[in-house]
Amino acid sequence: MLLTCPYCGPRDVSEFTYQGDGNRQRPAPNSQDMQAWNEYVYDRLNPAGDHNEIWQHSGGCRSHIRVVRNTLTHNVSSAVPVRGDAHHRSTERRKSGAKA
Repeated sequence: MLLTCPYCGPRDVSEFTYQGDGNRQRPAPNSQDMQAWNEYVYDRLNPAGDHNEIWQHSGGCRSHIRVVRNTLTHNVSSAVPVRGDAHHRSTERRKSGAKA
């Protein structure tokens, strides 16, 4: 399976690490609601069809990307940065030596 990193281009999935479901909402860090934490940690949906996922390009630029992947065909319909292009532009400035 190929994933397209917005910064590095198409790469084999072996360069990426799956980070989880892109739709899940984490409870507030100071929440004492054990039901909410239990659901967040243990309950998983197993959808058939398009699914939002978070992947990290751990074998490349280390950026996190939001991927929409069909769980039946593994067809990837989109891959965009989680933080957006503003983060990438500031990284480019730092690499080139310009001040951010």
